[in-house]
Amino acid sequence: MKFAQIIEFTTSRIDDFNAELDAWMTRTKGSRIPHTAILNRDRDAENVYLLMVEFASHEQGMENSSRPETGEFAAFLNSIAEGPLTFRNLDVVRVEHL
Repeated sequence: MKFAQIIEFTTSRIDDFNAELDAWMTRTKGSRIPHTAILNRDRDAENVYLLMVEFASHEQGMENSSRPETGEFAAFLNSIAEGPLTFRNLDVVRVEHL
């Protein structure tokens, strides 16, 4: 079963986030666990973002979470967040492309 995680955070430094994500993708090219990442901005709350990542399985998601480069990115995200990060761990039950 696919696994998804949503990380909700507030920041006024989204350009820094995007630059660090681009740098992280370059640093980890060829060695990262394949997954999909989607960054969303909340239209109803200023500077609130949701980073959604999806993995082939919960095991792959947990393996990714335990990698040092993932920990470094999480530390960076925490450093630019204006408040605590909120995590949601989800089993993907159904996907339809309509």
